[in-house]
Amino acid sequence: MQEYIQKRVLELCTYILETQATVRQAARVFGVSKSTVHKDMTERLPSLNKRLAQEVKKVLDYNKSERHLRGGEATRKKYQREEKQN
Repeated sequence: MQEYIQKRVLELCTYILETQATVRQAARVFGVSKSTVHKDMTERLPSLNKRLAQEVKKVLDYNKSERHLRGGEATRKKYQREEKQN
């Protein structure tokens, strides 16, 4: 694995662990795609540091389990904004 990729993987890992960020949030901050973040965290990180990979997996699994709630909340807020405008 190239050095710049290793550096990105570890920086992404640190960011996700410190902020409990979602894949989308991390991708936006680092200027990479969601696919890149996902691949870095699920395939590349375990080869660099298994312990960190397990911690990141917990955060990503939690975010995945909560995503339907976030989506529902976003929809609710959207309709509240539209209601106020009318």
